[in-house]
Amino acid sequence: MSVTQAVQKAERAPGVFAVVRATPVSVRYLLGGVLVNQMGAFVQTFLVLYLTARGMTLGHAGLALTAYSAGAVLGTLLGGELIHRIGARATIVTAMASSASVLALVPWLSRPSHFAYLLVAVTAAGLVTQSYRPAAALMLSELMPAEHRVMAFSMMRIAMNAGAAVSPLIAAGLILIDWNLLFWLDALTALACAVVSYTLLPNLPSDRPPAAAAGDAEPAAHRRSVYAVLLRDTKYLLFLASVLLGSLIYVQYTVALPLKITADGGSAGMYSAVLTASSVILILCELKITSYVKRWQPHVAGGVGTALMALGVTGYILEPAVLLILSTAVFVAGVMVSGPTMFAHPSTYPDPFKARYIAAHQATFGLGMALGPTLGVLAWATLGNTVWLLCGAVGAVAALCAHLGMRDHLPSED
Repeated sequence: MSVTQAVQKAERAPGVFAVVRATPVSVRYLLGGVLVNQMGAFVQTFLVLYLTARGMTLGHAGLALTAYSAGAVLGTLLGGELIHRIGARATIVTAMASSASVLALVPWLSRPSHFAYLLVAVTAAGLVTQSYRPAAALMLSELMPAEHRVMAFSMMRIAMNAGAAVSPLIAAGLILIDWNLLFWLDALTALACAVVSYTLLPNLPSDRPPAAAAGDAEPAAHRRSVYAVLLRDTKYLLFLASVLLGSLIYVQYTVALPLKITADGGSAGMYSAVLTASSVILILCELKITSYVKRWQPHVAGGVGTALMALGVTGYILEPAVLLILSTAVFVAGVMVSGPTMFAHPSTYPDPFKARYIAAHQATFGLGMALGPTLGVLAWATLGNTVWLLCGAVGAVAALCAHLGMRDHLPSED
């Protein structure tokens, strides 16, 4: 394709509203289910506060949160396996229905005498709650036209961010009435997501591969061969390295940044202003930015966006409040440039590998989000404000890994 033809193709590319109008109804149901589920996602955010309010020690509460996070990382891998055994739609329904059942039990187990049972419950909650994510990503990639795939993942990110923005406000009201309502509403939203998925989402053509249709389980040798291919895929391993390093610095925005602001004499109001600015920028701008970025080569979007994230977190070393807001704008711009393309990248692999590649990506992202808080606090205690220089260096390595890992990848034919 000549440069002129590429420019003409870019100019003909549909805008945001055209893509939204072209979104299949089934995708809208899927995104609606994600939004509802995220609006009630209280466990990871409020578990420590809830358990301490119920009379448990901070150590026990922290251990419970660690158990939930470990279950969440393993849950994405479980989700990848379930897709091959029961299909994407059934995986979402099973995961959300199971999540509702387990979450409803947490208030009955949240007492010191039942702590061992509580650990089992919250680990199971993390496992089943997160196992729907690979299936949702797979359905999104197959139900949305290939030319709109990156935009579709941007829409999913906006649904999740919008739900995450509303969730704390809902939680604040529920806590005033009864702490237990956090888990019961979380269970209710998970159940609603299961019902929406069961009644409104279609089965995918890939949900019943030939072996499954004949009544045979997927051969263990085939599963091993898929993972062997993944482990030999140097480019994908570089991509996963970028995801892990990028998520480690991403989470510092909610871990090390508030520590920095308070150490500099700032108030909680300053941190709230930073959070509000980032949420507004993401919700208002991501789709429009993605409508341009989707025309870029994936390795360019991944590398440039991750580099912008690194630049933004490096800027947090500065103290004036206006520069914190500016650094946040750069950081969020990087997230918007790289995020949709990188989340869509695993879905471009061939069908025999796609679900497990998606699961490996999401497990890696979850691992970074789980390790990030502990590493961030330790780094802040050791390095103080210079931790942002370390984050910038890690981000630069992540950008290089994204550039190399996503370059020259041949997407699957749709």
